[in-house]
Amino acid sequence: MLGAAVTSRWHLTVERRRVMRVVVDLNRCQGYAQCAFLAPDVFAMHGEEALLYDARPDDTRRVDVLRAVAACPVRAIAVEGAGGKRAADRMGVPDGA
Repeated sequence: MLGAAVTSRWHLTVERRRVMRVVVDLNRCQGYAQCAFLAPDVFAMHGEEALLYDARPDDTRRVDVLRAVAACPVRAIAVEGAGGKRAADRMGVPDGA
């Protein structure tokens, strides 16, 4: 049983650090790639139209991800978890920046 308890504690520690979840509406995304410029380790274009992204980036990338959310001209990116869109608004990043 000790092994299960250690695994559970490790899992909870990882989840506490990674509370941010990125969601992209790929039907809405038009491939402008502003997100890939602002957070290249989270978002990447594959070809001219396909967006690849890390749905659970490390919390250290939060500021860059929130800037990418604010910069998306079609509002295809959302962040779930602590901070989210309201944090982008508090940062003073204007819509479409």
